[in-house]
Amino acid sequence: QVQLVESGGGLVQAGGSLRLSCAASGRLFDVYTMGWYRQVPGKGRELVANIYPDRRTNYADFVKGRFTISRDSAAVWLQMTGLEPGDTAVYYCHVVSYGPRAYWGQGTQVTVSS
Repeated sequence: QVQLVESGGGLVQAGGSLRLSCAASGRLFDVYTMGWYRQVPGKGRELVANIYPDRRTNYADFVKGRFTISRDSAAVWLQMTGLEPGDTAVYYCHVVSYGPRAYWGQGTQVTVSS
């Protein structure tokens, strides 16, 4: 099992920045991808970005170069700049281990005011 705890969400004005953090604990030796999804009410979760063990990254088109994902063995971060009201959502940390097994954090709210 992998436990994930997110932090760093909050309220920010359009154009501002936030840094989301996700601390992982438990069975970490076979973690593969780490990433972030987001969800707004009435819609499914959508991928924001993920990162592989070799640090290759994958970003959603809507990121447009504004976000940067990074990781180490027990944490993943999402640096968000140029935030827009459309980025308002609950952001979830997501980890996939070999097996495969997938794990989710509890989510952290990001609200961008216009």
